[in-house]
Amino acid sequence: MTRTFIALEMNEHMQRHLSGFIHRMAPALPGLRWVDPRGIHLTLAFLGELDSEQLSLAFEATQLAAQSARAFSYSLARPGIFGTPRQPRVLWMGIEEPSGALQYLYRQLQSELVQRGFTGESRPFSPHLTLARAKAPLNPTEQAALQKILAPHYKAGSTRPYPATYIHVMKSELSRTGATYTALQEYSL
Repeated sequence: MTRTFIALEMNEHMQRHLSGFIHRMAPALPGLRWVDPRGIHLTLAFLGELDSEQLSLAFEATQLAAQSARAFSYSLARPGIFGTPRQPRVLWMGIEEPSGALQYLYRQLQSELVQRGFTGESRPFSPHLTLARAKAPLNPTEQAALQKILAPHYKAGSTRPYPATYIHVMKSELSRTGATYTALQEYSL
């Protein structure tokens, strides 16, 4: 069985930018578990544990979705959270892609996956890059630091556009030190 997801991987420039953001924010938010910037990706579908037949179907669905989509560029927006400011579950960086190409790719991928027996996503697609996770409520100092990061005028993203030219079927291996990601297949948009 292979723990599998489908994603856009980040280029080195974006990883460096996000690494800088994490290094600036981590001292103010020590209660968060920060991700390794080299593993940051934009998840389009999490499929869970797949056997070889299901994995083959995931490859097929991803290839067909990639063939029907086009390459595009996107930029980083502002940070946000899932959860409450007192007890966030995830701190993330938003994605801006005004042409609609990312949404189109997502819808095509979901359609191809559902046609092959995978469960479709019921929640709306909210493109983001996970930066940190929290297991416990933040202390008052951390809550104040988080509020500064989430303030409307705070611009932590990069206006530089990043190209998205490939979609990847990824393998995720969990360990005590975190997840390790390996690209199993890559398809051109």
